[in-house]
Amino acid sequence: MSLENKPKIAISIGDLNGIGIEIALLAHAKISKYCIPIYCINKSMLKEAAKLLNLQIPEDFQIHNIKGDFEIKPGIVTKKSGKFSYDSFCEAIDLASKNRVSSIVTLPVNKESWNKAGIKYKGHTEVLRDFFGKNAIMMLGCKKMFVSLFTEHCALKKVPKKINEKDLTTFLIDFQKSVNSNNIAVLGLNPHASDNGVLGDEEVEIFKAIKKANKILNENIFKGPLVPDTAFSPMSRKNYKYFVAMYHDQGLAPLKALYFDQSINVSLNLPIIRTSVDHGTAFDIAYKKDRKLNTKSYINAVKEAVNLYEKRK
Repeated sequence: MSLENKPKIAISIGDLNGIGIEIALLAHAKISKYCIPIYCINKSMLKEAAKLLNLQIPEDFQIHNIKGDFEIKPGIVTKKSGKFSYDSFCEAIDLASKNRVSSIVTLPVNKESWNKAGIKYKGHTEVLRDFFGKNAIMMLGCKKMFVSLFTEHCALKKVPKKINEKDLTTFLIDFQKSVNSNNIAVLGLNPHASDNGVLGDEEVEIFKAIKKANKILNENIFKGPLVPDTAFSPMSRKNYKYFVAMYHDQGLAPLKALYFDQSINVSLNLPIIRTSVDHGTAFDIAYKKDRKLNTKSYINAVKEAVNLYEKRK
Protein backbone atom coordinates (compact mmCIF):
# COMPACT_ATOMS: atom_id res chain seq x y z
CA MET A 1 0.00 0.00 0.00
CA SER A 2 1.47 3.35 -1.02
CA LEU A 3 2.04 6.04 1.58
CA GLU A 4 -0.62 8.36 0.17
CA ASN A 5 -3.23 5.57 0.28
CA LYS A 6 -2.57 4.52 3.86
CA PRO A 7 -5.13 5.72 6.41
CA LYS A 8 -3.94 7.68 9.42
CA ILE A 9 -4.79 6.03 12.73
CA ALA A 10 -4.59 7.70 16.15
CA ILE A 11 -3.00 5.37 18.71
CA SER A 12 -4.19 6.01 22.25
CA ILE A 13 -1.06 5.01 24.14
CA GLY A 14 -2.68 3.51 27.25
CA ASP A 15 -1.23 3.38 30.75
CA LEU A 16 2.51 4.04 30.51
CA ASN A 17 3.15 1.97 33.63
CA GLY A 18 1.94 -1.07 31.67
CA ILE A 19 2.89 -2.94 28.51
CA GLY A 20 1.16 -0.71 25.95
CA ILE A 21 4.11 1.49 25.00
CA GLU A 22 6.37 -1.53 24.54
CA ILE A 23 3.81 -3.13 22.22
CA ALA A 24 3.59 0.11 20.24
CA LEU A 25 7.35 0.30 19.79
CA LEU A 26 7.77 -3.38 18.94
CA ALA A 27 4.94 -3.50 16.41
CA HIS A 28 5.51 -0.11 14.79
CA ALA A 29 7.27 -1.41 11.68
CA LYS A 30 4.61 -4.04 11.07
CA ILE A 31 1.54 -1.83 11.49
CA SER A 32 3.18 0.88 9.37
CA LYS A 33 2.63 -1.44 6.40
CA TYR A 34 -1.11 -0.91 6.80
CA CYS A 35 -1.46 2.62 8.13
CA ILE A 36 0.26 5.82 9.23
CA PRO A 37 0.13 5.61 13.04
CA ILE A 38 -0.10 8.84 15.03
CA TYR A 39 0.82 8.14 18.66
CA CYS A 40 -0.87 10.28 21.31
CA ILE A 41 2.11 10.83 23.61
CA ASN A 42 4.82 13.47 24.10
CA LYS A 43 8.55 13.31 23.37
CA SER A 44 9.78 13.25 26.95
CA MET A 45 7.46 10.41 28.04
CA LEU A 46 8.29 8.47 24.89
CA LYS A 47 12.02 8.86 25.53
CA GLU A 48 11.67 7.84 29.19
CA ALA A 49 9.71 4.70 28.29
CA ALA A 50 12.10 3.74 25.49
CA LYS A 51 15.08 4.18 27.81
CA LEU A 52 13.52 1.98 30.50
CA LEU A 53 12.76 -0.64 27.86
CA ASN A 54 16.15 -0.30 26.18
CA LEU A 55 14.41 0.11 22.81
CA GLN A 56 15.14 2.44 19.93
CA ILE A 57 12.47 4.92 18.88
CA PRO A 58 11.79 4.47 15.14
CA GLU A 59 12.65 7.52 13.05
CA ASP A 60 9.16 7.64 11.54
CA PHE A 61 7.41 7.40 14.93
CA GLN A 62 4.94 10.33 14.60
CA ILE A 63 3.46 11.77 17.78
CA HIS A 64 0.55 14.01 18.66
CA ASN A 65 1.65 15.89 21.76
CA ILE A 66 -0.08 15.17 25.07
CA LYS A 67 0.71 17.55 27.90
CA GLY A 68 1.95 16.30 31.24
CA ASP A 69 5.14 14.55 32.35
CA PHE A 70 5.50 12.12 35.23
CA GLU A 71 7.80 9.39 36.45
CA ILE A 72 7.00 6.02 34.92
CA LYS A 73 6.60 3.42 37.67
CA PRO A 74 6.45 0.00 36.00
CA GLY A 75 3.58 -2.15 37.21
CA ILE A 76 2.25 0.45 39.67
CA VAL A 77 -1.21 2.03 39.77
CA THR A 78 -0.76 5.80 39.85
CA LYS A 79 -2.97 8.84 39.52
CA LYS A 80 -0.67 10.52 36.99
CA SER A 81 -0.44 7.53 34.68
CA GLY A 82 -4.24 7.23 34.77
CA LYS A 83 -4.69 10.89 33.88
CA PHE A 84 -2.17 10.68 31.03
CA SER A 85 -3.82 7.60 29.51
CA TYR A 86 -7.23 9.28 29.68
CA ASP A 87 -5.88 12.46 28.06
CA SER A 88 -4.25 10.37 25.33
CA PHE A 89 -7.59 8.73 24.57
CA CYS A 90 -9.49 12.03 24.58
CA GLU A 91 -7.01 13.54 22.12
CA ALA A 92 -7.40 10.50 19.87
CA ILE A 93 -11.19 10.96 19.96
CA ASP A 94 -10.75 14.63 19.06
CA LEU A 95 -8.55 13.76 16.08
CA ALA A 96 -11.08 11.21 14.82
CA SER A 97 -14.11 13.44 15.36
CA LYS A 98 -12.41 16.18 13.31
CA ASN A 99 -11.54 13.67 10.54
CA ARG A 100 -7.82 14.23 11.02
CA VAL A 101 -7.43 10.46 11.34
CA SER A 102 -9.52 7.62 9.94
CA SER A 103 -9.91 5.77 13.22
CA ILE A 104 -8.65 5.11 16.75
CA VAL A 105 -6.77 2.10 18.10
CA THR A 106 -6.45 1.96 21.87
CA LEU A 107 -3.80 0.33 24.01
CA PRO A 108 -4.85 -0.84 27.50
CA VAL A 109 -5.72 1.46 30.38
CA ASN A 110 -6.06 0.62 34.05
CA LYS A 111 -9.45 1.23 35.64
CA GLU A 112 -7.99 1.73 39.11
CA SER A 113 -5.57 4.35 37.76
CA TRP A 114 -8.48 6.18 36.13
CA ASN A 115 -10.36 6.05 39.42
CA LYS A 116 -7.37 7.46 41.31
CA ALA A 117 -7.24 10.30 38.78
CA GLY A 118 -10.88 11.14 39.51
CA ILE A 119 -12.11 9.97 36.11
CA LYS A 120 -15.75 8.91 36.33
CA TYR A 121 -15.62 6.35 33.53
CA LYS A 122 -14.72 2.68 33.92
CA GLY A 123 -13.49 2.17 30.38
CA HIS A 124 -13.09 3.39 26.81
CA THR A 125 -16.60 2.44 25.64
CA GLU A 126 -18.28 4.52 28.33
CA VAL A 127 -16.26 7.58 27.30
CA LEU A 128 -17.25 7.11 23.67
CA ARG A 129 -20.90 6.63 24.60
CA ASP A 130 -20.92 9.89 26.54
CA PHE A 131 -18.88 11.89 24.02
CA PHE A 132 -21.03 11.01 21.01
CA GLY A 133 -24.37 10.57 22.78
CA LYS A 134 -24.76 7.17 21.12
CA ASN A 135 -25.40 3.69 22.46
CA ALA A 136 -21.89 2.39 21.82
CA ILE A 137 -21.75 -1.41 21.77
CA MET A 138 -18.74 -3.37 23.00
CA MET A 139 -17.90 -6.33 20.79
CA LEU A 140 -14.86 -8.54 21.23
CA GLY A 141 -13.48 -11.43 19.25
CA CYS A 142 -11.66 -12.49 16.11
CA LYS A 143 -12.62 -13.67 12.64
CA LYS A 144 -13.75 -17.01 14.07
CA MET A 145 -16.09 -15.68 16.77
CA PHE A 146 -17.39 -12.35 18.09
CA VAL A 147 -19.15 -11.66 21.39
CA SER A 148 -21.10 -8.50 22.19
CA LEU A 149 -21.93 -7.50 25.75
CA PHE A 150 -25.39 -6.26 26.72
CA THR A 151 -24.02 -5.15 30.10
CA GLU A 152 -20.33 -4.35 30.45
CA HIS A 153 -18.45 -3.21 33.57
CA CYS A 154 -21.35 -3.81 35.89
CA ALA A 155 -21.53 -5.58 39.25
CA LEU A 156 -23.02 -9.02 38.75
CA LYS A 157 -25.82 -8.38 41.26
CA LYS A 158 -27.05 -5.47 39.12
CA VAL A 159 -27.25 -7.41 35.85
CA PRO A 160 -30.73 -9.02 36.29
CA LYS A 161 -32.35 -5.62 36.90
CA LYS A 162 -30.90 -4.28 33.65
CA ILE A 163 -32.43 -6.98 31.49
CA ASN A 164 -35.71 -5.72 30.07
CA GLU A 165 -37.49 -6.08 26.75
CA LYS A 166 -37.20 -2.45 25.65
CA ASP A 167 -33.47 -1.93 26.22
CA LEU A 168 -32.47 -5.36 24.96
CA THR A 169 -34.57 -4.95 21.81
CA THR A 170 -32.84 -1.67 21.01
CA PHE A 171 -29.45 -3.27 21.68
CA LEU A 172 -30.18 -6.22 19.39
CA ILE A 173 -31.33 -4.04 16.50
CA ASP A 174 -28.34 -1.70 16.82
CA PHE A 175 -25.98 -4.66 16.99
CA GLN A 176 -27.45 -6.33 13.91
CA LYS A 177 -27.21 -3.13 11.89
CA SER A 178 -23.56 -2.77 12.91
CA VAL A 179 -22.42 -6.30 12.00
CA ASN A 180 -24.94 -6.97 9.22
CA SER A 181 -25.44 -10.62 10.13
CA ASN A 182 -28.64 -12.62 9.66
CA ASN A 183 -27.79 -15.24 12.28
CA ILE A 184 -27.04 -14.09 15.84
CA ALA A 185 -27.16 -16.17 19.03
CA VAL A 186 -28.55 -14.58 22.21
CA LEU A 187 -27.62 -16.15 25.55
CA GLY A 188 -29.91 -16.60 28.49
CA LEU A 189 -28.92 -15.33 31.93
CA ASN A 190 -29.63 -18.22 34.28
CA PRO A 191 -28.27 -21.78 34.30
CA HIS A 192 -30.14 -23.90 31.71
CA ALA A 193 -31.72 -20.63 30.47
CA SER A 194 -33.89 -20.92 33.62
CA ASP A 195 -35.54 -24.26 32.64
CA ASN A 196 -38.81 -22.54 31.70
CA GLY A 197 -38.86 -20.29 34.75
CA VAL A 198 -37.70 -22.78 37.36
CA LEU A 199 -34.43 -20.91 37.94
CA GLY A 200 -35.53 -17.34 37.21
CA ASP A 201 -37.71 -15.17 35.02
CA GLU A 202 -35.15 -12.98 33.20
CA GLU A 203 -35.38 -15.27 30.15
CA VAL A 204 -38.97 -14.07 29.63
CA GLU A 205 -37.66 -10.56 28.95
CA ILE A 206 -34.88 -11.94 26.73
CA PHE A 207 -37.37 -14.04 24.74
CA LYS A 208 -39.70 -11.08 24.26
CA ALA A 209 -36.81 -8.89 23.08
CA ILE A 210 -35.70 -11.54 20.58
CA LYS A 211 -39.23 -11.90 19.25
CA LYS A 212 -39.76 -8.14 18.96
CA ALA A 213 -36.38 -7.48 17.31
CA ASN A 214 -37.02 -10.20 14.74
CA LYS A 215 -40.46 -8.75 14.05
CA ILE A 216 -39.08 -5.23 13.57
CA LEU A 217 -36.36 -6.51 11.21
CA ASN A 218 -38.90 -8.81 9.52
CA GLU A 219 -36.47 -11.72 9.62
CA ASN A 220 -35.60 -14.57 12.01
CA ILE A 221 -32.14 -13.23 12.86
CA PHE A 222 -31.86 -13.66 16.63
CA LYS A 223 -31.93 -17.16 18.09
CA GLY A 224 -32.35 -18.05 21.73
CA PRO A 225 -32.20 -17.63 24.63
CA LEU A 226 -29.40 -20.18 24.38
CA VAL A 227 -28.34 -22.19 27.41
CA PRO A 228 -25.17 -20.33 28.48
CA ASP A 229 -23.00 -23.33 29.41
CA THR A 230 -23.36 -24.90 25.94
CA ALA A 231 -23.61 -21.74 23.85
CA PHE A 232 -19.89 -21.82 23.00
CA SER A 233 -19.57 -25.56 22.40
CA PRO A 234 -17.86 -26.64 19.15
CA MET A 235 -21.22 -27.50 17.57
CA SER A 236 -22.76 -24.17 18.55
CA ARG A 237 -19.77 -22.27 17.16
CA LYS A 238 -20.29 -24.05 13.85
CA ASN A 239 -23.78 -22.55 13.74
CA TYR A 240 -22.99 -19.03 14.99
CA LYS A 241 -20.23 -16.47 14.55
CA TYR A 242 -21.91 -13.66 16.54
CA PHE A 243 -23.10 -14.02 20.15
CA VAL A 244 -24.87 -11.61 22.51
CA ALA A 245 -23.94 -12.20 26.16
CA MET A 246 -25.92 -10.75 29.04
CA TYR A 247 -22.87 -9.83 31.12
CA HIS A 248 -19.11 -9.37 30.89
CA ASP A 249 -17.66 -12.69 32.08
CA GLN A 250 -20.42 -14.78 30.50
CA GLY A 251 -19.12 -13.79 27.08
CA LEU A 252 -15.47 -13.01 27.66
CA ALA A 253 -14.42 -16.01 29.74
CA PRO A 254 -15.04 -18.48 26.87
CA LEU A 255 -13.75 -16.04 24.25
CA LYS A 256 -10.44 -15.52 26.02
CA ALA A 257 -10.08 -19.21 26.76
CA LEU A 258 -10.40 -19.92 23.05
CA TYR A 259 -8.79 -16.94 21.32
CA PHE A 260 -6.99 -14.81 23.90
CA ASP A 261 -3.87 -14.11 21.86
CA GLN A 262 -5.68 -12.88 18.75
CA SER A 263 -8.94 -11.26 19.87
CA ILE A 264 -9.67 -7.56 19.59
CA ASN A 265 -12.22 -5.10 20.94
CA VAL A 266 -14.44 -3.12 18.55
CA SER A 267 -16.78 -0.27 19.47
CA LEU A 268 -19.92 -0.42 17.32
CA ASN A 269 -22.81 1.97 16.63
CA LEU A 270 -20.61 5.09 16.61
CA PRO A 271 -19.79 7.76 14.01
CA ILE A 272 -16.08 6.92 14.33
CA ILE A 273 -14.09 3.69 14.11
CA ARG A 274 -12.44 2.43 17.28
CA THR A 275 -10.69 -0.88 17.82
CA SER A 276 -8.53 -2.06 20.68
CA VAL A 277 -6.42 -4.85 22.05
CA ASP A 278 -8.34 -7.43 24.05
CA HIS A 279 -6.00 -7.55 27.04
CA GLY A 280 -5.05 -5.43 29.99
CA THR A 281 -2.00 -3.47 31.10
CA ALA A 282 -0.22 -6.62 32.39
CA PHE A 283 1.46 -4.71 35.23
CA ASP A 284 3.04 -7.96 36.43
CA ILE A 285 5.33 -8.15 33.38
CA ALA A 286 5.60 -4.49 32.39
CA TYR A 287 9.21 -3.37 31.60
CA LYS A 288 10.62 -6.70 32.75
CA LYS A 289 13.39 -8.46 30.85
CA ASP A 290 13.59 -12.01 29.53
CA ARG A 291 10.01 -12.34 28.37
CA LYS A 292 8.41 -11.85 24.97
CA LEU A 293 5.26 -9.83 24.48
CA ASN A 294 2.58 -11.04 22.08
CA THR A 295 1.63 -8.19 19.72
CA LYS A 296 -0.92 -10.18 17.69
CA SER A 297 -4.01 -8.61 19.30
CA TYR A 298 -2.65 -5.10 18.65
CA ILE A 299 -1.76 -5.88 15.04
CA ASN A 300 -5.19 -7.44 14.49
CA ALA A 301 -6.83 -4.34 15.99
CA VAL A 302 -4.96 -2.13 13.53
CA LYS A 303 -5.84 -4.38 10.60
CA GLU A 304 -9.52 -4.33 11.58
CA ALA A 305 -9.49 -0.53 11.90
CA VAL A 306 -8.11 -0.31 8.36
CA ASN A 307 -10.65 -2.85 7.13
CA LEU A 308 -13.58 -0.98 8.69
CA TYR A 309 -12.33 2.29 7.22
CA GLU A 310 -12.13 0.74 3.72
CA LYS A 311 -15.72 -0.51 4.09
CA ARG A 312 -16.95 2.98 5.05
CA LYS A 313 -15.24 4.73 2.14
